[in-house]
Amino acid sequence: MTTIALVAGGPMENLADLTRFKSEEMIWVGIDRGARYLLDLCLPIDYAFGDFDSISTQEHEHLKAKIPDLSTLPTEKDKTDTEIALNWAIAQKPDQILIFGATGGRIDHLLGNIHLLMKSTSTLAKIDLIDRQNKITLYSPGTYTVKRQNEWDYISFVAVSPDVQGLTLIGFKYPLKNCHIRIGSTLCISNELMHNEGTFSFREGILLMIRSRD
Repeated sequence: MTTIALVAGGPMENLADLTRFKSEEMIWVGIDRGARYLLDLCLPIDYAFGDFDSISTQEHEHLKAKIPDLSTLPTEKDKTDTEIALNWAIAQKPDQILIFGATGGRIDHLLGNIHLLMKSTSTLAKIDLIDRQNKITLYSPGTYTVKRQNEWDYISFVAVSPDVQGLTLIGFKYPLKNCHIRIGSTLCISNELMHNEGTFSFREGILLMIRSRD
């Protein structure tokens, strides 16, 4: 399975332990300051994107010397560095894309990065946004299996379309059957699996599943 890991430059204290995700098949991509994070963690960097306005000129030159495939982007542009890197990753047609370093700090960047998950509706790649405490995935209508993961005990569902129709949760502490939730509802915040796996399904709308730890 081909996986592309995008590492953006969000605050280090929010960054997941990247070494836990390392595999031989992983393609590592640094985004702006995220490229420096990868170097500091001694992880391989295959590509890098960014205007690199969050690091010094000396650090930028060091990155250029270490990363042959580094694309320096203009500071003034119509897309964020993270969106440009994600568009590139989608074009490679991987099986999975993991986005790290995209939470914490500025709220506008956080919300923008969460909304970038909407791109998963037009690609076969599964896209996860992961930080030290959360894993966020966007889903289109269908039926899905959720397996217990000890590091993420709590599971929440949040509507990101005006309405989500027919939401059914089976195998959860708080089950639902054919429920209609609207954007802004907190009905499905902080649920838990009762056994090793459960299922959720819905027939209309767009839904975020957020797996969290305390």
